[in-house]
Amino acid sequence: MMNKNQQTRRRFLGSSTALLATALIGFPAWSVNQKKIFLDYTEEELDAAYNQGYWASNIKEVYKRLGVKNAETLKAIGEPFRLQYGSLSHQGLDWYPAPVPNAPIHVHLHGGAWKIGTARDNAFMARVFHAAGIHLVVPDYIKVLETNGRLGPVVEDVCTALAWIYKNAEKHNGDPEEIYLSGHSAGGHLAGAALVADWDKYGVPDTIVNKALCVSGMYEMHPVSLSSRNEYVNFLEDDIERLSPIRHVDKVKAKQIIVAYGTNESPEFIRQSKEWFYALQKAGKNASELVAKDNNHFEILETFGDPNGLMAYASLKQAGVSINT
Repeated sequence: MMNKNQQTRRRFLGSSTALLATALIGFPAWSVNQKKIFLDYTEEELDAAYNQGYWASNIKEVYKRLGVKNAETLKAIGEPFRLQYGSLSHQGLDWYPAPVPNAPIHVHLHGGAWKIGTARDNAFMARVFHAAGIHLVVPDYIKVLETNGRLGPVVEDVCTALAWIYKNAEKHNGDPEEIYLSGHSAGGHLAGAALVADWDKYGVPDTIVNKALCVSGMYEMHPVSLSSRNEYVNFLEDDIERLSPIRHVDKVKAKQIIVAYGTNESPEFIRQSKEWFYALQKAGKNASELVAKDNNHFEILETFGDPNGLMAYASLKQAGVSINT
């Protein structure tokens, strides 16, 4: 039997009539009379659609499992190299070296609503890549709580980190021509932003990212700016235009982009992923859609650390490595 949140979510993902029914069940009755601010969403409904906690009742359990996997991974393969990609204290990255020379490099951008999370929180991913002979690099980046809410400096950090990785790859036994990028949630947005960045500014080729895996991200900032996320992100019009990857899809140079999401995510994260995928296809890019059945926003992240997990499989396949490696 479904609980109340599951029932609400089922209705939320349906037609506009079902959306109205959701308001009656999952929100105060007066919300049905509220003004629609985006598509069929009232302000309260849009806030819920950009709050993944509303759609995943098992967040604590997932992160507890990831914490255990982090510790197990570090015990098994050792601590990563901690390297600085910039002069500021937060501009560091965790580099989990591959056991072979001239290896591919997988760069992962962590999530956390642009305001929380660290590179070390993603240690659980490293064991899969290590076994496959691939470097895993996870950068830290400045949080919007330290930038007066501006997203620009966050994207700048990500691009600076990627450029540093490219320029220093050979020094760390990596292949600069084989940089694969993934990002989850806010990191999915940052991965999209990196795919359309002006790489001349960083002194590296615009083909720096060989292939990319964008997971459960946001690619159009306008609806996000209307949600409660505007309480901590300062969405200026120029930033919305500049930092919405879907508006600059023609700049994508990666050879392949996989757009992934779970069927149990919020309706807006599903819609955003689908729209990003469609835009890439329409622009003639080599894009594919990867759907994690019955996974919510946090469970899909967990599959990066499972040798048989969907995101691990997709990541290794992009690098041309068998999942059984």
